[in-house]
Amino acid sequence: MRRGAAVARRYAKALQALAAAEARLEPVADELATFERLLGDEPTLRKALTQPWIKAATKRAIVAAVTERLGLSPLTRNFLALVAQRRRLELLPDIRAAYRALVDEAAGRVRARVRSAVPLTEAHQGALRERLGRRLGKTILLETEVDRSLLGGFVAEVGTAILDASLTGQLRALRDQLIRGSA
Repeated sequence: MRRGAAVARRYAKALQALAAAEARLEPVADELATFERLLGDEPTLRKALTQPWIKAATKRAIVAAVTERLGLSPLTRNFLALVAQRRRLELLPDIRAAYRALVDEAAGRVRARVRSAVPLTEAHQGALRERLGRRLGKTILLETEVDRSLLGGFVAEVGTAILDASLTGQLRALRDQLIRGSA
């Protein structure tokens, strides 16, 4: 695990414990996403908050003011201000992803990223969600995208597991099998 990812996970665990104590797991996840989107939309703000020569106290004050204006909860405001003060805002995407994974895990959910050759219908998504859910024993949250490089079928990524049900993957497996058989 990368050092930054390990640090991000520690921050995420601490935030998850505090949010769980206040029964605000989902709202805090939404607020983190809101702030991260703002940093993406406002490059000047992002640059100011990541410059090493700007004092930590100044960064904390900027984040506190911005998050208050956004109407974020005191928990999220204080957390983001602390992250800014500790000069860890560059880890915010990793912190948010780790936090989301912890919240999903606590709720018995898992996210599956599905790439398909064509858009999946609601019926296909439901069937895939059900089959993956049965196999993993969890509620599946699908994130779908169209991947034109696939000839047909789909590739599902759940955590570190990959289920390749694409025509491209099947052709690759057949080629590998033929190569091994002729060697």
